[in-house]
Amino acid sequence: MIIKNCNIIYLDKIEQGSIRIENGKIKEINPSKCCDEDILDANGLYVSPGFIDVHIHGAGGYDTMDSTSQAINTISKTIAVHGTTSFTPTTMTVSIEDIRKSLNVIKNMKEIGCDGAHVLGANLEGPFVSPSMLGAQNPKYLLPPSISTYKKIVQDYEDIIVSMTLAPEIEGSKELIRYISDTGVICSLGHTNATYKDMIEAIKCGASHSTHLYNRMTPLNHRDPGAVGAIFDSNLTTETISDGIHITYAALRIAYKQKGTDNVLLISDAMMACCMPNGKYSLGGQKVIVNNNEARLENGALAGSVLTLDKAVRNVYKNSNLPLHEIVKMASFNGAKHCKVDNHKGQIKEGYDADLILFDDDINIKKVFILGKEIL
Repeated sequence: MIIKNCNIIYLDKIEQGSIRIENGKIKEINPSKCCDEDILDANGLYVSPGFIDVHIHGAGGYDTMDSTSQAINTISKTIAVHGTTSFTPTTMTVSIEDIRKSLNVIKNMKEIGCDGAHVLGANLEGPFVSPSMLGAQNPKYLLPPSISTYKKIVQDYEDIIVSMTLAPEIEGSKELIRYISDTGVICSLGHTNATYKDMIEAIKCGASHSTHLYNRMTPLNHRDPGAVGAIFDSNLTTETISDGIHITYAALRIAYKQKGTDNVLLISDAMMACCMPNGKYSLGGQKVIVNNNEARLENGALAGSVLTLDKAVRNVYKNSNLPLHEIVKMASFNGAKHCKVDNHKGQIKEGYDADLILFDDDINIKKVFILGKEIL
C-alpha cells in the first residue's frame, strides 16, 4: 500500500511525500514506482507516527485495575481512534494482590496483542508515594519503599515493568531507586513532598524521570526550588498533562522552554471516563465525578483526566509557538525512547513499524494504521 500526497512529520521537519507500507512496516519513503498497488491519496493531510501514551489508567468505561483482558482491550480500542497506537497501562496505589492481578493481564495482553493500541508494558504509580501528595492515590494502601516489597509486587512480571513512580524523600526510597534503576526499570519521581536536595540525591541514585510535572510535587520557589526546580535544573525527563486544567498554558510554555522538547513526553493520565459522558466513575477504588472535562474526587482533588493525546497535541499547538513536528515528537518518539522501543517505533523511517496516523490542520484524526492495518 502507498499513502501519497501527504505531509510527512519527521523528527526535525515536515515534508511532502509518500510512504509505502508492506508487511506491517514502512517499506519505503517516496518510492519511485507505485503501479498496480493500493494507493491512498492523503490530499495534503499530515502523516505522523502514532502517539505513545506512557501514563494512562483507563478509557471507554474501563480501568487498568479492572484486571481483565476486556478492560485493557477496550482501552486500547478507545484511544486508538484518537491516534494513540501504543501505551503502557498504569496501575494505582492499591493492594499488592490487586496490582499483581493487573500485571498478569497486562503481561498477557502484551503477548497476545489487542484490537487497538499496542501494550508496551506496565507503568507502576505507587504504592511508595507521599501521604501528603496523594492526589487520587488511595491512602489505605500506601507502603514504605523497600526492595523486598517491590519484589513481591513484580515477581514473575519483571520483564514488562517499564517505569515506577515513587517519592524520593521517604526512608528506604534511595535503596529502591538504585535497585530498580540497575534492573533497567525507569525510576520516576512523583507524588512527592521532596526538597530540591532530595530530588538531586535521588537522581544521583539513578532516578531518570518525573511524573506529571507540576502536579502533586513541591513547587518552584526562588528560595526553595523544590521538586519542580530540581526537574528544571537537571537531566530528568518529565511528562505533562496538557489539558489546560492540570497545568496552565503559560506554565506549559515555561516547562517546554526550560526542558526542551527532547525531554518532555505528552501523556493523558486518562481514567475510565475518557471518551465517556459526564457522570460518576471510580479510580483506584475511589469515587470520581466527571463534569466539563474535569475528573475530581469527592474532596475536589483532580483524579486523572479525560484527555486523549490528539487533544493534547492540539492544545499545545494552539497555545504555544512550538513547531508541529516538535509537538508530535513529544507525543510519539519521546515515549518510544522511554519504553525502549525507539529502534522500531516512534518515527517515520524505513524499516519502522507502520503505526501511522493521518490528521488535518486542526489535529482531527482522519485515519489510523497499526502495523499497517487500517483501524479508522
